[in-house]
Amino acid sequence: MPRAVADFVLAPADKATLQGWLRKGSTPNRLAQRARILLSLADQLAPKEISAQHGTSVASVFRWRARYQELGVTGLNDLARPGQPRKLSPKKVREILTLTTQRIPAEATHWSLRLMARYAGTTVHQVQQVWQAADLRPHRLQNFKISNDPDFAQKVVDVVGLYMNPPENAMVLSVDEKTQIQALDRTQPQLPLRPGQIERRTHDYKRHGTASLYAAFDILTGNVIGRITNRHRAKEFLQFLRQIDRATPAELDLHVILDNSSTHKTKEVNAWLTEHPRFKLHFTPTSASWLNAVERWFAKLERRALYRGVFGSVPELREAIRKFIDAHNAYGAKPFQWTKSADVILAKVERAKNSINRRNQN
Repeated sequence: MPRAVADFVLAPADKATLQGWLRKGSTPNRLAQRARILLSLADQLAPKEISAQHGTSVASVFRWRARYQELGVTGLNDLARPGQPRKLSPKKVREILTLTTQRIPAEATHWSLRLMARYAGTTVHQVQQVWQAADLRPHRLQNFKISNDPDFAQKVVDVVGLYMNPPENAMVLSVDEKTQIQALDRTQPQLPLRPGQIERRTHDYKRHGTASLYAAFDILTGNVIGRITNRHRAKEFLQFLRQIDRATPAELDLHVILDNSSTHKTKEVNAWLTEHPRFKLHFTPTSASWLNAVERWFAKLERRALYRGVFGSVPELREAIRKFIDAHNAYGAKPFQWTKSADVILAKVERAKNSINRRNQN
């Protein structure tokens, strides 16, 4: 004769709680499994039947039954594991920080989690905790260059002032040229994206020529005026200024932010600017292209239209750039927002100079 199923009583409030767990999509699988076991026990099913129905062992059914009878619903949670994870001593933390900031591993140019764990005699997780607490990211590298422009502070104040407080009855245009854009074609057709396979292309390519792009980025609207040329001389820059003059309302002053390229300061350009006084040029400091807002738009152009593009000729490249400009102006243009004041920028540059000086002295 089979053994009779022992009575199991599930309190009504606990039953409602367990049913609520099963309705919630965020309940962990382990808790949902334990809830189903108890609800099946409350329906007077045999442990062997429950184990087959829910894909668990009979011993597990008895374990969670006993845990509930002893501790209630809270007993379904995992018990705390004995002991505490080994903590690093302050001395070991200082050692990791010193190695990270003042030493270079013999077999690499920078530290990785595994390298540091081996050198410091700790676990990867412990190194990760120390680095996170100190905001250290040895795998990251950023480029920088401090401008030596004697008028650096004056130019920063001028340009940032235009970004943060644009003059009334005027347009502020960030202007620059992206030169030598290559029309690159792959030596074999690309393999398209499909489920389970990323898009693939050959590592080698064929060059079909280059083009240059002049762009004027309106900081108030985010719209871009573009001109594609074969070369980037003062002649092409002057043609672009004429295009800007035609494309903008005649009653507005034009504050143009641009770099210190010699093509922007020729005799012909200066003569034309004298005849068109609504153009007011504002030059960024030397080696400070990050201060020119159009550079961010150039980065977007490179990322979205050029890097993965395949161009069999320069006309194909030109058409792709025009399409991107049109699509940007129609759907993606947003006002430009500059957040750092000139004082913050100048203070940061001063700290960088002091850091370099201290390093040179050491």
